[in-house]
Amino acid sequence: MDTKHRAVRNLVSKLSSVSERTRIEALCELRQMSKQDPETRPVITESGAIPYLAETLYSSSHPSQENATATLLNLSITEKEPIMSTRGVLDALAHVISHHSSTSAAAAVQSAAATIHSLLSSVDDYRTVVGSKREIVYALVDILRCHRSSPPRTVKDALKALFAIALHPLNRGTMVQFGVVPALFSLIVNDGRVGIVEDATAVIAQVAGCEESIEAFRKVSGVGVLADLLDLATGSSMRTRENAVSALLNLVRCGGDAVAGDVRDAVAFGALDGIGDVRDKGSAKGKSKATELMKVMLGNGHSNVVFNSGSSFGSSPMNEFSGSSF
Repeated sequence: MDTKHRAVRNLVSKLSSVSERTRIEALCELRQMSKQDPETRPVITESGAIPYLAETLYSSSHPSQENATATLLNLSITEKEPIMSTRGVLDALAHVISHHSSTSAAAAVQSAAATIHSLLSSVDDYRTVVGSKREIVYALVDILRCHRSSPPRTVKDALKALFAIALHPLNRGTMVQFGVVPALFSLIVNDGRVGIVEDATAVIAQVAGCEESIEAFRKVSGVGVLADLLDLATGSSMRTRENAVSALLNLVRCGGDAVAGDVRDAVAFGALDGIGDVRDKGSAKGKSKATELMKVMLGNGHSNVVFNSGSSFGSSPMNEFSGSSF
C-alpha cells in the first residue's frame, strides 16, 4: 500500500473517533485532499468514508457539518455512483438543505445544494431518484422562497439543483406543487441580478414543460413577466431572452391554442423585437425556438412547434451539465 493510500485510510479511521477535535481535523484534511488531488477521491470512497460523511451531516457541530458536505461535494465530481448507492446520503443532504435559514449552516447548505446538482449532472436515472425525495425538492424551493435571507451563492446553487431535477419531466409537477413557480417569478421580479435572473429563467423554461405549470403561470402573470424580459428595452441578457423564448414555447406546447392566445395577448411590440433579436443573433437552439415562437405570435398555429425543454444555464465552476448550454 503506497503512502497516499495509507494516509487516506488513516484519516477515514479517525472519522469514528470519540474525539470531536480528531474528527474535525480528519474532515478538514479529507476535504483538502479531495479538492486538490482528484486521485484520492476513489481511495477515500473505497476506504469507507461516505457513510461517515453522511452521518456527520446530522452533526450539531457546524465545522464538522461544513467540512463533511464540502468533502461530499468534491467526491461527487467523480464518485457519483458510490454516493448514490450509499444508504441515507440523500436524506442527510435533505436534512442540511432544510436548515437553510440558519446563518451558521450557510456554507453547508450551499455545498449540499451544489452536491445535488453535481450528482445529477450526467446520469439521467439519478434525476428520478432525487426527484422522488420530496424533502430535497421542497427544501430547494424554500431557499428560493426565502431568497432575501439566503446568500446569493446558495440561491444560485439551489437554482442549478432544481434545473437538474426539472430535466426529468415527471419531477416538474412535484416542483409546481411545492410552489416553485411563484418562488421563481418572485426571484426575477424582486432580485434582478443578471446571473440570478438567467438561472431562474432556465429553471422556468424547464418547469413550463408540464401541464401543471399552466395555471401556476397564470396566477403569477408569468407570461407577462417573460414578455417583459424579452423586451429589448429591459436590457435582459441574450441567455435570459433565450430562456424566456423556451419557456413560452413549452407553455404553448403543453397548453395548446388557449395558451397560445394568452401569449399573443401578452407579447407587445417590444417583446416581438426581442424574439426577433434571439432569432437573428442567438445560439443555434435559440434561433430555432425564436423562429417557432414568432410563428405562434403571427397566428400560424402551434402545431409545428417542436418541444425541446432545453434552456441555457450559466457556467459552473464544478462541472458542465451534459446536454445543456452551461
